[in-house]
Order: sequence, then C-alpha cells, then structure tokens
Amino acid sequence: MTTPRSVLVAGATGYIGQHLVRELVQRGHQVRCLVRSAPTGATARALAGAQVLVAEVTDPASMARALTGVRLDAVFSCLATRTGGVADAWRIEHQANLDVLEVARAAGAGHFVLLSAICVQKPTLAFQHAKLKFEQALRTSGLRWSIVRPTAFFKSLSGQVERVKQGKPFLVFGDGRLTACAPISEADLARFLADCLDDPRRHDAVLPVGGPGQAMTPLQQGALLFEACGRAPRYRHVPVALLDTIIAVLALLGRAWPRLADKAEYARIGRYYATESMLVFDEATQRYDDARTPRFGADTLEAFYARVVKEGLAGQELGSHAVGQAARD
Repeated sequence: MTTPRSVLVAGATGYIGQHLVRELVQRGHQVRCLVRSAPTGATARALAGAQVLVAEVTDPASMARALTGVRLDAVFSCLATRTGGVADAWRIEHQANLDVLEVARAAGAGHFVLLSAICVQKPTLAFQHAKLKFEQALRTSGLRWSIVRPTAFFKSLSGQVERVKQGKPFLVFGDGRLTACAPISEADLARFLADCLDDPRRHDAVLPVGGPGQAMTPLQQGALLFEACGRAPRYRHVPVALLDTIIAVLALLGRAWPRLADKAEYARIGRYYATESMLVFDEATQRYDDARTPRFGADTLEAFYARVVKEGLAGQELGSHAVGQAARD
C-alpha cells in the first residue's frame, strides 16, 4: 500500500525521469520536479500533475530558492551526464548530486533514492568513478538511501533500429558474444524506483536490477530486431582493436588539443560497453553472473523492438550511453 508523500525528482526531464514522475503522480504522491527551464510540448505533458520548480542543479542557491518553504519526505535523483566527458561527469554525477542531497536534507527529506548504473561494479571511466564517489557520500549521509543500479535501458539497445530497417547489417563487436545484458524498460524501472519508498527491503540497500528473461548477447539482440523488421539476419563484425586504436590516437592528440581528451573518453566508453556485460559481477569468480542478476517487471525487448519498428523511435531519443553505435557506448 502506498503512503502519499512529498517528493522531489531531480533529472525529471530525462529519459527515466519523465517516466518516474508519471509513476509517482499516478500513485498519489505530491511531486515536485527540478528543471532548468519551464517545459513545453511532450515534456510538459510527461510532467503533468507535478509541480515544476525552475532551478539549476549545479547552483545550490538556485535550488534553495526554488524550494523555499517546501517540506520534503523523499528525493529521487535521475541526474546523469549527457556527454560522458570527464569534467561534465564530475560536475553532474558527483557534485550536482551532492548539492541536491544537501538542499533536500535542508527541506527535511529523510530518504534519497539514487538512479545509478550497474557498470560501476568495474569502474574504469570518469562517470563511473563520479557515480561511486557520490554513492559513498549518500551511504554516510545519515539519510535512508536506496541505490538502484539497472543493467541497461531498452533505449540503449535501440541505436540500430533505423539501420536494420534500411536493410543494413547489424554491427557487433568481436564475435557478437563478448557481452550480455538483461535490459529493463523505462516503465518497469520507474515502478521499481517508486517502490523503494515503501519496501523496507530496498532501504539502505544497493539494488541491481534487470528486466525479465535470460540475458542476451548482441547477436541475440540483433536477431530479435531482424525478426521485428521481417528481414534475414545480417551482421558486420567490428574488431575491438579498432576502438583501441581510436583511443590511443585521441589520447595522444588530446595532450595538445584538450577538446580531443573528451573524445578519447567517449571512445573508452564505447570500448567498455563493447567488452563488459551489464550483469551482476561476481568478485569471487571474476565473472558476470546472469543467475545472480535480479529481475523485475514484465516488458520484453522483443515487444519493444516490435513497437519501435512499427511506430518509430519518438520518445526514445538516444543519450550519451547508447549501445550499438560504433563511435559511442
């Protein structure tokens, strides 16, 4: 049973944030959203029923002004870097979350629910280290906390939909079996996040979560997409060594041209997702473990592909972590 609460959502205009706001409103919570500017169009419709507070999450004074006189029970943060660049990762994933935490604490919030990512289990990238540093700050904050680490979003596996619809081959790294994931839909993830308020098993806990069914390799994901498009499977295998070369060149050039340093980081992100599974990592065996990866929800990737092939990708805009694009993620 849901107990209505006063809640704040940071990152409300993002991919998952919009679905979370809708879920919280439907459950009867009093929802406030931090946004940089007044939303319009589809975004405004997605936030219907919530109070919009215009503030900059990188400016604590701006947030404090927006929350003047507001008392909160809980805060949800769906903040994430849009670029994956080093400076932006630390500015958003770490510092902005710290600022939201302090402003929320001042407003009386007793519970902080963080949308993190399962890839922080094996951190090598700037945004992963930034996420982990904030996770640690949250754990020692004195507030009740829930850290949700989803495996992968459906949208992150939609980067090749138009490519396959056009009759082009599906791109995979290596043999297409290097990695696997158990993606979760935006609606199921929103429900899982909202449930953290009332489920004591999710309090003061790190919560990896994936969608239903067995984990799938890129080859299997491609097969589903070809089936949805009514086409025979065709794959193009990209060597991981190509990414290694790109990273080395950009890192070298980045010493002289700092702008290229972030390009190298983007390439590192691409290599990470090309070679690391999005499943629970077993430290003892040093392997990813599908059986130990918790599942939630009912939405399937097969149904998602069938829908976007028919209706298009509206609402599934790809952010900085879209799997299947050769230059990124």
